[in-house]
Amino acid sequence: MTVADNLQSIFKELPEQVRLIAISKTKTPDQIMEAYNAGHLDFGENKAQELLPKYEALPKDIHWHMVGHLQSNKVKYIAPFVKLIHSIDSLKLLKTVNKEARKNDRIIQCLLQLHIAEEESKFGLQYEEACGLLESEAFRNMENVEICGLMGMATLTDNTDQIRSEFRQLKQYFDTIRERYFPGKASFREVSMGMSGDYRLAVEEGSTMVRIGSAIFGERVK
Repeated sequence: MTVADNLQSIFKELPEQVRLIAISKTKTPDQIMEAYNAGHLDFGENKAQELLPKYEALPKDIHWHMVGHLQSNKVKYIAPFVKLIHSIDSLKLLKTVNKEARKNDRIIQCLLQLHIAEEESKFGLQYEEACGLLESEAFRNMENVEICGLMGMATLTDNTDQIRSEFRQLKQYFDTIRERYFPGKASFREVSMGMSGDYRLAVEEGSTMVRIGSAIFGERVK
């Protein structure tokens, strides 16, 4: 199966309202171009230092998504062009994104990453922390970021009931936060959850964005 075949197969499964983010971390520009030439424009990376050279080497109509843990000192490298940052996990990071977006005279769209998994090693805000961020004066004064939804990663387990429960929890957080902090705002609409091994469950539980790498490009190089 080619990359184009894999993309076509996944698209057949996804509802129209669910966007596919092709996770291209560790992939070469040539591999990314296979997906691009098949008509795909949304690609996700998890390291700013890997994203920047790919942005410079590849077509400029690609929509780049930052999906991995982002350090504040790396924001400046991607602020001029990144389409969506999925992994906002602190007020400090959001402040930095706002500052770098202002320098580049743009508004950067962001998702708050919530911690829904059992593993402590996964990043993300607790629900109460996310509410505190949204209620803070610092956030209210930000003019160069736009919070468009939530992102979460389920526990790495074969227990599909647990995975489904974690995705369902994230969707409930999304519904509550939308009602409380973004009433009537159509821009707050994204639930980024689901990867190659669990995206079907995520879609059933309300995902609007799935982040898929190995099911498109094959197993990634470690």
